[in-house]
Amino acid sequence: MAQSVNISELNLPQLEMLKNQLDQMYVPGKLHDVEHVLIDVGTGYYVEKTADDAKDFFKRKIDFLTKQMEKIQPALQEKHAMKQAVMEMMSQKIQQLTALGATQATAKA
Repeated sequence: MAQSVNISELNLPQLEMLKNQLDQMYVPGKLHDVEHVLIDVGTGYYVEKTADDAKDFFKRKIDFLTKQMEKIQPALQEKHAMKQAVMEMMSQKIQQLTALGATQATAKA
């Protein structure tokens, strides 16, 4: 929402906008009060804030999420490397078993 609507640029009392309904369907709506907005703070709770306070809230939230992503990125990269190593090892084992099975089938014939 912070990227799709620049709150500081809203100055028309009846701004045409698209209101998010059920996270998938959009319907036209009008924003009558551009100085006070409702923001979703999570788990179904909404808080009324001024446009500037809402902008600050979203900036803090983006900063927090960015820091969290930076914290978990090294662990995620390590897990990905471990997964790749396991997949490579499994591929080698399958090739060995396939070759062993082919050798045994040839020896019986």
